[in-house]
Amino acid sequence: MKNITIRDEYITLGQFLKFAGIVSSGIDAKMIIQDGLVKVNGEVEVRRGKKLRHGDQVQYEKDIYVINADQ
Repeated sequence: MKNITIRDEYITLGQFLKFAGIVSSGIDAKMIIQDGLVKVNGEVEVRRGKKLRHGDQVQYEKDIYVINADQ
């Protein structure tokens, strides 16, 4: 599990994938999300604009990332 700290109250899933270095572009983020390859809190998420908040978990392949909001 990897902890990723964000500065704001939330970050969108598409932004998060770029911020965490999982993908290099928004197009790549869109593709893996649309293909159902990303899970948020254990469930497949297909909305790129899904808001992630403190404590949410994102899974891509075998990696799990935990959101820490720096409040």
